[in-house]
Amino acid sequence: MEPELLSLEGRVREVAELCARLRDENQALRQLVAGLENEKRQLQGKIDAAAGRLEQMLVDPVASPGH
Repeated sequence: MEPELLSLEGRVREVAELCARLRDENQALRQLVAGLENEKRQLQGKIDAAAGRLEQMLVDPVASPGH
């Protein structure tokens, strides 16, 4: 019985350690996702601004910069 309890204790310890590692990894991934979402918002803003400038150039080419 004692070896079985020791084996079970070891397995429980392994599962607890795995849970801790997965929790840490999950937190790191959440931070990565948050950073990527922020970058995506910034890039989308730049795309929208460029699209607006392009549309304005097509509507009124005389008023566009460089003319």
